[in-house]
Amino acid sequence: MISKNQIKYVHQLELKKFRKQEGLFIAEGHKVVGDLLEAGFTPRQLFATSDWLATNQMAGAIEVTPDELTRLSLLQHPQQVLALFPIPETSAISPDSSALSLLLDNVQDPGNLGTIIRIADWFGISTIYCSEGTVDAWNPKVIQATMGSIARVQIVYTDPIQLFDSLPTDFPIYGTFLDGENIYTQSLSQHGIIVMGNEGNGISETVRARVTHKLLIPDFHQGDTADSLNVGVATAITCSEFRRRSL
Repeated sequence: MISKNQIKYVHQLELKKFRKQEGLFIAEGHKVVGDLLEAGFTPRQLFATSDWLATNQMAGAIEVTPDELTRLSLLQHPQQVLALFPIPETSAISPDSSALSLLLDNVQDPGNLGTIIRIADWFGISTIYCSEGTVDAWNPKVIQATMGSIARVQIVYTDPIQLFDSLPTDFPIYGTFLDGENIYTQSLSQHGIIVMGNEGNGISETVRARVTHKLLIPDFHQGDTADSLNVGVATAITCSEFRRRSL
């Protein structure tokens, strides 16, 4: 039997303050939990139905009924397994001078952050730096939106200016702007940091001042068109163009 205290504990992890205090995050479903387990993450606790346990050997797993899982879950439609994993400690990771990485400047929407993590995973970008104003990557909504990519992408929260100060003086820092240069005609390197900004305000002035290559994703519509692209869509287009150049 699952106790009320266990249910309360899991639900409290929806709060950033409690996640930070406990050092844990929630993952749910075959895909997300499976990818984390495959990547070597060890759950502090794992709750699963008999159907999931029938095909997955997990020492220490707590078997629950579908009704109990519904009471534990934060999802509208629970998916047989819920696990509590330790939040990785990644604050000491420095940029790889031979690789691309992303810096998110105050991205606020959990769905957008989850999508960007999934995009980074797809395009082989292993590290995402986040300003302190960016939504918490261990938010359950972010975790679900990554569809398991959170297992393969390192998330580092840092002060962007301190990060820039730690880089070599010639290290390329790219950013997307409405007044930038056409991304399809500019020279793009195989290493550097790509900065993506806030959904409503774009890249902040302090970060903008440190960007060395200002890029524009041009529109191709004749006449009136959308004012801007969703930050996840813009990230996908930008990463795709960088990777296309490396072929």
